[in-house]
Amino acid sequence: MHDEVIPEKVEDISSVRWVLISLSLSILLSSLSTSIANVALPTLVLEFNASFQEVQWVVLAYLLAITTMIVSVGKLGDTIGRKRLLLFGLFLFTLASVLCGVVSSLSLLIVFRTAQGLGAAIMMALSLAFVSEMVPKEKFGQTMGLLGTMSAIGTALGPSLAGFLIAGMSWRLIFLINLPIGMLAFFLVSRYLPADRQRMKIGGLGFDYMGTLLLALTLAAYALAMTTGHGHYGLFNVVLLSIAIFGAILFVWTQRKVARPLIQLSVFQSPVWNAALIMNILVSTVMMATLVIGPFYLSSALGLSQASVGMVMSVGPVVSILSGVPAGRIVDHWGAGLSVIIGLILMAAGSFMLSAFSGVFGIAGYIAAIAILTPGYQLFQAANSTSVMTDVLPGQQGVMSGLLNLSRNLGLITGASVMGAVFFLASGANEMKSASADAILTGMQITFAVAGTLVVFALAIAIYRSKLFNAVIQEL
Repeated sequence: MHDEVIPEKVEDISSVRWVLISLSLSILLSSLSTSIANVALPTLVLEFNASFQEVQWVVLAYLLAITTMIVSVGKLGDTIGRKRLLLFGLFLFTLASVLCGVVSSLSLLIVFRTAQGLGAAIMMALSLAFVSEMVPKEKFGQTMGLLGTMSAIGTALGPSLAGFLIAGMSWRLIFLINLPIGMLAFFLVSRYLPADRQRMKIGGLGFDYMGTLLLALTLAAYALAMTTGHGHYGLFNVVLLSIAIFGAILFVWTQRKVARPLIQLSVFQSPVWNAALIMNILVSTVMMATLVIGPFYLSSALGLSQASVGMVMSVGPVVSILSGVPAGRIVDHWGAGLSVIIGLILMAAGSFMLSAFSGVFGIAGYIAAIAILTPGYQLFQAANSTSVMTDVLPGQQGVMSGLLNLSRNLGLITGASVMGAVFFLASGANEMKSASADAILTGMQITFAVAGTLVVFALAIAIYRSKLFNAVIQEL
């Protein structure tokens, strides 16, 4: 049996601080690149004389690469060493960013965005794994809050920074700006992260290549089934979803047969772990609905200008930035289980407020609801990640981190497609651009009533999980 690669402990407090800074930069880069390209899509249509459906792959390729590979790279980091793989991920991400900024064709831009997404998957999975390995349990919630804040900063900064760079200079700078930040993160990781104790070669590890390929194809099929058609589902979507289901069954079968599986299926025998993944999917689905549906409501139902829509939409990310670290401290003080429940209660209240108050209080009602929903999300994320990662066995941090990030990405993809479809059907309009203000308002109310119901379902899971956990503790 092969020994796992375990990083050396960091004893110096100042070094720990620099470690957290380097990991925070990795999270910032990956989240910034998720949101920064969206604003450039109209410009890319003109630049490459392409359709909107074609340039949308600039965004989709990045998300697909992260979604399909995040579990596999987490497992690979557990196997060959997290520091060297994280350095490779930063190098790949930074190089791909530069290549994205100098390409002359749309097809090459999509190829390099895929490579950038692979680098981002490594950065996201291993950053969380390093925290699990190195941060004391009593500080874990606070650290999760810090990483959540950095993710929110990247998401919030992306659209505004992209607008400034494109208007003032060139769309290419939205990718080239990653070069100095990536170089700084690479230096800090190289300098301050502890070295992997054991150097191993990939060839002798029995790495599960078949499982990796099957999981990637299955997740890609699911992601395409959810995103292709933009809410109008047809035979092609059904075929892709069928492929994803068949791939999932085949993946589970292969994992039972191989000596060193990509994912130890025994982890799914834990109802506590399963509950964390399911809640993460549900909550991410709801949060994505606010990003997809909010602009339509603000512009079409309330008649706001694009500049005003941008300002109102920035409330959520700003609240996330302000509430991230305090949420982590609450988790450390009150415990992960109780914090998850409180976070979900706030999210349910915010979702139902968006449904009930959107037709009564207008902008004020929207902002008030978002100001309740968003801190609830931050508290849930910090607590849920803490509850999962604090008890992970040594050598499993990477794959568990990957699964946690994967569940979040699946929720985001599902939210963008399914909740978008719910909104489209609830509005009763053939084309959103021609829908009346009343139709948009009705769609908003019904969609967030559904969203609130999903959060209540997640809350029921959290309460049940808490009872299970307490029962196990009493038996011990």
